[in-house]
Amino acid sequence: MAPVFAHGALRLYLLALLESGPKHGYELIKALKERFGGTYSPSAGTIYPRLGKLEEEGLVATQSAGRRTNYYITATGLAELNRRRDELAGVENEISASVRRLADNLREDIRSNMRGLRADLAATAEAARATARSTDLTVSGRLPAQSQRSLKEAEMMLQSFRDNLRAELRLHAGKEPLSPLALETIQTVLEQAGISIRNSLRS
Repeated sequence: MAPVFAHGALRLYLLALLESGPKHGYELIKALKERFGGTYSPSAGTIYPRLGKLEEEGLVATQSAGRRTNYYITATGLAELNRRRDELAGVENEISASVRRLADNLREDIRSNMRGLRADLAATAEAARATARSTDLTVSGRLPAQSQRSLKEAEMMLQSFRDNLRAELRLHAGKEPLSPLALETIQTVLEQAGISIRNSLRS
């Protein structure tokens, strides 16, 4: 994937984010993630070295806030930002273009995956119908004792997975809403898991 920020653009954008007030590193990462609509999230290894460089140049300074360190723009940093307002506008345009590009790529990947999933689901359904036509395991209306135990164990695994994942989702939702990207990812992964389970049942 092409770099999201051109050389030096991220440093300038960090100054712009700090113009509204002091922020710690995680807040800056979150602000960038939100600006990109969840399609891009910089790592701490990307953000902190640039903040350190800005501090060395006297463009930002730090202050302790409990166990966190807040960064704030200095008068020198503000003067630098004002001097480069035109360049900042160009960075904003590049961000908008990057968001559109990343979103388009993501949608195409999802569409491609969904086409494959639909084909797999259709094949699985046909295989299930063929199996049902060629077997009489359910004629008696009862499962053998061993099958009942295996089925119960599998159902307990599914229930445990559901309960654990539901707790994780509720914990996350209590902190911040689930993004559309997260919902699409969950749907795709669950559908893929369903296909894998069905395939294993046929083997």
